[in-house]
Amino acid sequence: MTYLYHMLENQLEKLTNIRREVMQSMEHSMDQIVAKYLKPIEEMWQPADLLPDSTTPEFIDAIKEIQELARELDYDLLTVLIGDTVTEEALPTYEAWLMNIEGVNQLDNNGWSRWVRAWTAEENRHGDLLNKYLYLSGRVNMREMERSTHYLINDGFDIQTAGDPYKSFVYTSFQELATNISHRRVATLCKKAGNNLLAKICGLIASDEARHATAYSHFVKRIFEVDPSEMMHAFEHMMKKKIVMPAHFLRETGGQIGDLFTHFSDAAQRTMVYTTQDYIDILKSLTKEWDIEKMTGLNDSAERARDYVMALPARLERIADRMVVPEKQYQFKWLAV
Repeated sequence: MTYLYHMLENQLEKLTNIRREVMQSMEHSMDQIVAKYLKPIEEMWQPADLLPDSTTPEFIDAIKEIQELARELDYDLLTVLIGDTVTEEALPTYEAWLMNIEGVNQLDNNGWSRWVRAWTAEENRHGDLLNKYLYLSGRVNMREMERSTHYLINDGFDIQTAGDPYKSFVYTSFQELATNISHRRVATLCKKAGNNLLAKICGLIASDEARHATAYSHFVKRIFEVDPSEMMHAFEHMMKKKIVMPAHFLRETGGQIGDLFTHFSDAAQRTMVYTTQDYIDILKSLTKEWDIEKMTGLNDSAERARDYVMALPARLERIADRMVVPEKQYQFKWLAV
């Protein structure tokens, strides 16, 4: 038993060392990657660009217009927007997780840690902007929303990646695409409802998420080039565990960890902001982007992992066909009116 334990321990250490070497080889080009996929601060929009200027005489009238348009927002749509805001505002959890990935060294200020900080800086604008908009809208119980954010940061999340960069980048590739879809759909629905300001806000955030998704997908593609079998195992692992949303521990006052997430997901499904089919479509797009079907240089176990991943969309679609989304709306404590 002791011999088996040491053998497994040595194998794990070997895999960790290989991952560290791969991360180090990619780290040297990180400044170019930051320049390619992220924008200079001077060129970025800031929340103040999208919100009424409190120093002008028109400020009060601008707030009244925001509130008039917000009154027309569908209950489920507003619920999804609030849940998206809480998710965005739990950014400290995501930054801490990324900083603990093997190969990221914030003490030495290596390329990976510079990427994480630059990505975090862009993401920070999202929750900031949405929070201020919702405050001005007059429809949100801000204390209840803030408590949900407080709970979510305090409770953390469990996404089954540990400190493994391969698994982590599969997660971020998937999740950034999912976030892009959610914000983009909210923007579309807001525009149809005549709320052009909120449509613009969500559209800009969606655009950021699309760039971030492209960057993380690029990381995975690079890893597939140098360590295809282990990267394939990581992809299989994440799909077997399922990609859980960052807010899967969502709750409100008096609730238990995660008991609000199902209601939030149901609202997203009812509004078609983010659906089970979207999850399947993201999986399909990533297998195509990473050329999984034609991947060469895989060992036998990685070939089996590839077979699992390629067959998964069809399996998930059969399950999705049998799913029924509750029609009854849950009464969230987040909404004031």
